[in-house]
Amino acid sequence: MTEVVAALIWDNDKFLICQRPAHKDRPLLWEFVGGKVEPNETKEQALMRECQEELAVTLSVGDVFMDVVHEYPDITVHLTLFNARIAEGIIQKLEHRDIRWISVKEVSEYDFCPADVEILRKLTENK
Repeated sequence: MTEVVAALIWDNDKFLICQRPAHKDRPLLWEFVGGKVEPNETKEQALMRECQEELAVTLSVGDVFMDVVHEYPDITVHLTLFNARIAEGIIQKLEHRDIRWISVKEVSEYDFCPADVEILRKLTENK
């Protein structure tokens, strides 16, 4: 099983989503920013590194919002989604095809990675 982390970053009533590049697995689907946990890294360290690499921002990582296990045809992931905020920097699109701030009401307008579906259900039920 592959450990993966992601950030739930809010700006007032909107949260950040990123569109995967066309050349990667699950092309053009939307997701929360994050990535794989490397050896000798904590989940929080991995999330901070990924956000620096993908968005050029420094995160302040909070508590766990939710975690899920999802089996894709090619990989099984244990995804831990952290509440987080941008501590430093201005978001830059270094890796993703697109980046958007959306409200919970707009979730159905985007095609998300299957691992995120359960998380999005919890988000929409809580709002």
